[in-house]
Amino acid sequence: MKDINSIADRLSPYLASKVEGPSGPVLAIRSPARSEIAGNHTDHEGGRVIAGALDRSIECLATPVASHELRVYSEGFEPVHVTLDDLEPRPDEYVSSTALVRGMAAQMLATGRTPQGFALVMTSDIPSGGGLSSSAAYELALCRAMEALWPGRAIDPIEAAQMAQRVEQDWFGKPCGLMDQLAVSLGGLSYMDFRDADPRAQKLSFDFAEHDYALVLTEVGCDHSAYTDEYAAVPTEMKQVAEALGYERLADIKEDALFWYLRALRHRLGDRPVLWAFHYFQEMRLVDARWDALKKGDMGRFIELTRRSGASSAMFLQNVSAAGAREQDCMVAIALSEHLLQGRGATRIHGGGFGGSIQAFVPSELTSMYAAGMNKWLGSDACKVYEIADEGAEAEWL
Repeated sequence: MKDINSIADRLSPYLASKVEGPSGPVLAIRSPARSEIAGNHTDHEGGRVIAGALDRSIECLATPVASHELRVYSEGFEPVHVTLDDLEPRPDEYVSSTALVRGMAAQMLATGRTPQGFALVMTSDIPSGGGLSSSAAYELALCRAMEALWPGRAIDPIEAAQMAQRVEQDWFGKPCGLMDQLAVSLGGLSYMDFRDADPRAQKLSFDFAEHDYALVLTEVGCDHSAYTDEYAAVPTEMKQVAEALGYERLADIKEDALFWYLRALRHRLGDRPVLWAFHYFQEMRLVDARWDALKKGDMGRFIELTRRSGASSAMFLQNVSAAGAREQDCMVAIALSEHLLQGRGATRIHGGGFGGSIQAFVPSELTSMYAAGMNKWLGSDACKVYEIADEGAEAEWL
């Protein structure tokens, strides 16, 4: 693990303040944020995605304790205490850190481990609610911590991501796909195919800066975690289109079926699910083409296709606005971004949408000007430049 000593130096006093008596062995954990590069709302339909781990992360120290309790302390948040004799999902804990701790403990126990209590302290530079998958990073940090603290078989990155997805769906109450968790678990830049139960992934060593572009994410000022219902409607209604045609997911149907049965689908479901299905198939073509462009190092083609992806999300998926969010609309942020770029680079909605952040690929010589402009309009620290992080979620004993 890179910078393990810096994690220890910064967090050891924090851990010592939470553990009574002499400390046992200490584990360091790091779990990165993620950025969806291509494949907006496609993973839950068995689609394809490009995603990358980012150079922002949750960092933790953990140590065993004598009690039968899991104690998690995160700077700036209320502590989480979960007893190991009660790990069933609780609807009253939906969308809470407690749900994630309880759920991951249950998932890890299912691998045959013998649990014991521990204290874990963490800090994070991942913007919460900004659409960078802080919840997936949290889940994978817990996964790697429990894997090491409770001896047992190794958990590979795909299985770890699947465990985290079940936690988010069943304990946290969010019907997510697998992209966030897999990107955090794998690290690096990856092309992911979710058609089968066990996803397939290809990794690519790629540095946007070496191609004279910066990956820039801007928080729009609207916390997307407050709009879980809007997010949940997307997979629900996409699946309704597939089910109306006798299948489970959009990946199982042919695009031509949308046109063959268009009138019946509109009559039965309304226009919104049909538009979302149009987006799915458009985005699938763009994912494959953008991956091909990245492999060839063709940034001009990549930028052109990114603009088309952004247009599909805005026109068909329409996940740029959250109901009731009167300020800092994602579409306003995209308009501001387009104004600054003046036809150069590309801008699109990022991740689940409905708040959170927008993504831009900005020519390197414009990055300072772009960040200053977006920060002027959306807040002094809204716009940040990110790099792809090679390593996924990991743990190492000090």
